[in-house]
Amino acid sequence: MNKKLVAALSGGAALVLTLTGCSDDSQKKLNNWAKSFCDPAQAQFKQIQDANGAMQTADNGSTDSKKVQQTDSAAFQKISQAYASLATSLEKAGPPPTDQGKQAQQNAVKELNSLSKGYADLQKQVKALDTSDKLKFADGLRDLSNGINKLNKQSEAAFKNLEAGDVGTAMANQKGCQNPAASGSPAPTQSKKA
Repeated sequence: MNKKLVAALSGGAALVLTLTGCSDDSQKKLNNWAKSFCDPAQAQFKQIQDANGAMQTADNGSTDSKKVQQTDSAAFQKISQAYASLATSLEKAGPPPTDQGKQAQQNAVKELNSLSKGYADLQKQVKALDTSDKLKFADGLRDLSNGINKLNKQSEAAFKNLEAGDVGTAMANQKGCQNPAASGSPAPTQSKKA
């Protein structure tokens, strides 16, 4: 059960990392904007990746439910904090230097804050799960997984506005926003959905 939950969480991280686009403008301005977001965001991407990793390894099928609950709760808290920090980083970076950049940035900041709140709510829910009955606990995790999938879908629309055009290319060139598998960077840019 927990692996499905982690896969759904990884999808949420991937959405954040698709903050990659708008229209064409001066390449230098675009690169400077991408750097102003990606550099401080790198730590948050690593935090999300580490939290997802902790949840993935927390349940090997025979792990005590209480331990899984504690691990998931701590991970949800870290992910919530990371999304809040990403929203702050995006606010500080300002809108991408494109025609629709301001609206796209505002929408993405709103969605990042919504993700932060959503994961804080998931932390409360996982803490409330009954760990004394392994089957009930597994059912509770499955319900949380459904909530995460719903949260991810709500975020997609705002990120699509940021993905259009050259901003994605500019961000892909920044170490803080690169795929860790390709570059060694900690940002989970290519997380896979289950």
